[in-house]
Amino acid sequence: MTTDQETSMSVTETGATVWLTGLPSAGKTTIAYELAGRLRGEGHRVEVLDGDEIREFLSAGLGFSREDRHTNVQRIGFVAELLAANGVKVLVPVIAPYADSRDAVRGRHRAEGTAYLEVHVATPVEVCSERDVKGLYAKQAAGEISGLTGVDDPYEAPESPDLRIESHRQTVQESAAELYALLSERGAA
Repeated sequence: MTTDQETSMSVTETGATVWLTGLPSAGKTTIAYELAGRLRGEGHRVEVLDGDEIREFLSAGLGFSREDRHTNVQRIGFVAELLAANGVKVLVPVIAPYADSRDAVRGRHRAEGTAYLEVHVATPVEVCSERDVKGLYAKQAAGEISGLTGVDDPYEAPESPDLRIESHRQTVQESAAELYALLSERGAA
């Protein structure tokens, strides 16, 4: 084994979970993938646990009741903590509308000694509805769906997130850079 191989094998990657919460179409996933690209470019191990993909594969069959949303968030939190505990930077762009669900995930990370950052992508509902990436706001307005988070279903914004990003006031790159700076400050980048 060469010295370079020995050195690279002895270096342990610091994992962390970064939970990006916010309304539908707030920009959570876009920011997560922008940051993931930067971190991967620096050689970090990164996973993005996208809420839509998780619902399709890990939480298929769950609805959108408060209980089902809580179960979904806890499943994602478990997977995120497991990955982060093993040196992966885990970016989680998931609405997670209820504070108690997010607090339970934070508590699990704290109990396991795993870094956890909560980021509120604080985009006003009016801006989200204009973006309407998935057409949810239009469907809700037309009466085709109900229970849209932040419109006719609750969204409990974090009171004291580790970072609040106002994505409607800056570019995706600026938002990702702000989050990267927080990771660096906390020793996780």
